[in-house]
Amino acid sequence: MSHSSTLRRLPWRLLGWGTIAVLLSLPAIFRFPWTASDFVIMGILLGSVGLGIEFLVRQSGSMFVRLGAIVAVLTAFLTIWVNLAVGMIGSEDNPYNLLFIGLLALVMIGGIWVRLRPEGMVRVTLAAAALQAALAVGGVGQDQRGAIFSGVFALFWLFSAALFRAGASR
Repeated sequence: MSHSSTLRRLPWRLLGWGTIAVLLSLPAIFRFPWTASDFVIMGILLGSVGLGIEFLVRQSGSMFVRLGAIVAVLTAFLTIWVNLAVGMIGSEDNPYNLLFIGLLALVMIGGIWVRLRPEGMVRVTLAAAALQAALAVGGVGQDQRGAIFSGVFALFWLFSAALFRAGASR
C-alpha cells in the first residue's frame, strides 16, 4: 500500500473512529443513568463496528461493495443494540428476540462461506432480509410495533444486497 493511499484514507478513518468516540461519550455528557458495564458493552459493540468496517472496506476497491459492507455491519450493530436496549419484539426479556442471534449467525457464517465475495454477499444479505421479514411477520402477534420496526430492518439488508450487486456487476 502506498503512502499516498494511506493518507487519502486517514480523514475517513479519523471521521469513523471520532464518531465512535463521540457516540460513546454522549451518555456521560447527557448524564444517562449508565453503569460502567453499560459503557464497556457499548465500547465493545462500537469498537467491533469500527473494526468490522475497517476490515471489510479493505476487501474491495469497489465503492458499492464497501458501502454494502458498511450497511450490513451497521444493520447488524443496530439489531444487537435494539435487542439489548429494548428488544426488537416486545421487551428485551422476550425470548423471541433470541431468534435475531440466528439472523446474525446466518450473516457471519454466510459471509465466511462465500469468502466475502460480492456475488456471494448478495445472496447472504438477501437471505438475511428474508429471515428478518419472516421474524417480523412471526412477531406481529406479540408486538405489532416491534414487528413493523423489525420489518424496516429487512429493508436495510435489501439495500446492502443491492449495493453488493452493483459492486459485483462492475
